Amino acid sequence: MASFIRPEVKAIAWRWREVIAAELIFVLGIWWALASTGAIKWIGWVLVVASFGLLIAGILRGRFRQSGMGPGVVKILERRVGYFGPLTGGAIDLDEAAMLELEPNAKPAPHWILSDTRGQVVEIPVNADGAEALYDAFASLPGINMQVTVDVLSRTSTERVVIWQKERRLLH
Repeated sequence: MASFIRPEVKAIAWRWREVIAAELIFVLGIWWALASTGAIKWIGWVLVVASFGLLIAGILRGRFRQSGMGPGVVKILERRVGYFGPLTGGAIDLDEAAMLELEPNAKPAPHWILSDTRGQVVEIPVNADGAEALYDAFASLPGINMQVTVDVLSRTSTERVVIWQKERRLLH
């Protein structure tokens, strides 16, 4: 069956799906809160408040997502980030991660550069297939600010940017 939705519109809607869901939940919550009585009214207000949290998370995720048409495939399994590319690849345990950087000058697209405590480095194109799963993986790094991560990805920089670095413990 032929789709009546243009592929470009479908791609945009899929990229911003959490934001669309938040808007629908907000509309349902407002409707219940203003047009109902009793418990449904209060459930409506809860939905309105919850929709704002989903909206904020959806905006961050939507800004993080790229086309997914870049080289290679990203797989995440049990806190292990793996990248399988046409020329390079590798895997790093997030528990062993030491630094996360963004290299904006890499070709054909900017790359996430994830290194571990043993010196292993994995370079992952931001538009690799499955790279949207990196949002949750990166969010699990202790002390990372995902707002900063998304901002760095959004702006055009000419130099490599350190987004997160593991805190080094000192003896004294």
